[in-house]
Amino acid sequence: MTDQALPAVPSACRICGAATEEFLDLGRQPLSDAFPEEPPVAEFFYDLRVASCTACAMVQLVEEVPRERMFHEDYPYYSSGSAVMREHFARTAAEFLEGELDREDAFAVEIGCNDGVMLRQISRAGVRHLGFEPSRKVADVARGHGVRVRGDFFEEKTAADVRRTEGPANVIYAANTLCHIPYMESVFRGVDALLAEDGVFVFEDPYFGDVVEKTSFDQIYDEHFYLFTARSVRAMAERFGFELVDVRRLPVHGGEIRYTLARAGSRRPAPAVDELLDQEETRRLTAPDVLRRFAGDVSAIRDDLLALLTRLRDEGRTVVAYGATAKSATVANYCGLGPDLVSFVCDTTPAKQGRLTPGTHIPVRAAEAFADPYPDYALLFAWNHADEIMAEETGFRESGGHWIRYVPGVRVD
Repeated sequence: MTDQALPAVPSACRICGAATEEFLDLGRQPLSDAFPEEPPVAEFFYDLRVASCTACAMVQLVEEVPRERMFHEDYPYYSSGSAVMREHFARTAAEFLEGELDREDAFAVEIGCNDGVMLRQISRAGVRHLGFEPSRKVADVARGHGVRVRGDFFEEKTAADVRRTEGPANVIYAANTLCHIPYMESVFRGVDALLAEDGVFVFEDPYFGDVVEKTSFDQIYDEHFYLFTARSVRAMAERFGFELVDVRRLPVHGGEIRYTLARAGSRRPAPAVDELLDQEETRRLTAPDVLRRFAGDVSAIRDDLLALLTRLRDEGRTVVAYGATAKSATVANYCGLGPDLVSFVCDTTPAKQGRLTPGTHIPVRAAEAFADPYPDYALLFAWNHADEIMAEETGFRESGGHWIRYVPGVRVD
């Protein structure tokens, strides 16, 4: 197999231009959501290396993968696929409708609306809205639910066009999207062009503090170009004329923060902002020694997981994985997990079934294959949905099966 990759990007911060220091190398990685139908002649690979800015503390990938390679018409992730996430977005929509959108002729915009799981609630309430979604198939699902969708990437030009035709937005929202976008200056210029003077820009993404605390290194992959902290978000916001006015911890996706930004001086910041900033300072979250320790913990997980799976294979035990997630590409490729160690991955997403995992080429099967028959062990790739999965798969434990987890460390339940 040959690979195709981009040349290395100079190690300057994509936000402020200062020098960055690399602290983690997760090796050659494929596109996390590119599930081939058969072993390909060539796959796109890149170097998954992570650095922290010495000035604004923004944690970021060293190498950028072109957005068109990741987000296209065959993009296989559907936000509404999880009951937990459906409930989360329903609550989010209700909060907006009772707050920022509770006004005459309110207008809400979502960056990366996916299948419209949040905007459906806004649409049903009769509130003007627009979703940006460049991945055609998931955008078509959103349209089928009555959501207005523009099939473009959100950036300065497209946002300004919407402002001319639709007027200002009271809320601009993004969930698990902003961290995907390396070209942040254009995004913020777009927010500046589209957002009402008293509007808010709200986004939620994985929190680097949780990644470090849980050693959840699989939150790092091609689509997660940035790993935010309150400190780095505040610095980013100030650079583009905005202010961080609120933060909220969220339990979804393994630990996220919802950040609320407003135009500088337009709102009084909530006490939660300083509280989280103080916590990060106490933890020295992006200090070099903390980052080196995190990298060492990641390496230990790789060694422990590979040793465990090798021993189970040698003992003749059956092992499958649960959840063909994007994050599992990082784990499988970094740890060198192939079909010799993991027989297959079961997943509920039809678009992934019958295909192979990126890079490692483990077969992906429908969820029904999990019980036909149950394996001895199941490697929980979708660990961030553990409660939901455990509630659905009680038969596995009753059959004597064991779950293998690797966050925050390798263990067998």
